[in-house]
Amino acid sequence: MGRVAFIGAGPGAADLLTLRAARLLAKADVVLVDALAGAELRELAPEARWIDVGKRGFRASTAQDVICALLVRSAREYGLVVRLKGGDPSVFGRLDEELRALHAAGIEFEIVPGVSAALAAAADTARPLTRRGRGRSVALCTAMTREGKVQAGRSADTEVYYMAGCRLGALARELQAAGWPAGTPASVVSRAGCADMLQSDHTVAELGRAALLHAGRPSVVVVGVGAEPLGASRTAGARRARAAAPS
Repeated sequence: MGRVAFIGAGPGAADLLTLRAARLLAKADVVLVDALAGAELRELAPEARWIDVGKRGFRASTAQDVICALLVRSAREYGLVVRLKGGDPSVFGRLDEELRALHAAGIEFEIVPGVSAALAAAADTARPLTRRGRGRSVALCTAMTREGKVQAGRSADTEVYYMAGCRLGALARELQAAGWPAGTPASVVSRAGCADMLQSDHTVAELGRAALLHAGRPSVVVVGVGAEPLGASRTAGARRARAAAPS
């Protein structure tokens, strides 16, 4: 009987992987990999058997029960199975379902955290999710229910919405219905943490205008205090943003 290591691959860039994750990948016999994990990560485990089990919204993807069954079967056949998940395994990664399957089968596991898209977006745009005196709380939210309905709330100073890219107009309406003023700043960041990251500024009322710009790209929407630019010189509009390297 083998064991399973759940690894957070981060938002896509291979150099955001932790050292512990890289060491485990190098020892892996088989890797079950998500769609959003960077292709260059395969170089860290060239001898492993790689199995694509990616899940993408509104596209054909591997059913969750199939993934759970593959995990159990692989752990019974191999010494070390890596389950490589985009972002952080514990943040909207269906980790609970896969842990339960392994627990029921008596298979050992460990979890290695990764950089979630919300954190990568905050770093790429130099917009802290928390701010002293004003931004004391952060909520990580899914924009879509299991049934495909758009939903929003207002429970924190900053809210970050995952899986909203193709329904930004509907999200704008739901945010206002939940109590966010129409002029509340909103930042949309697609492919956070990657070289082709794209960011655009909007108000909640105008959020739908970002849909075409970020179409087909994994995106997060930051609403509230954490969406505010640090300086007045930052203007609305699409741009690539990177924190300046120390001199």
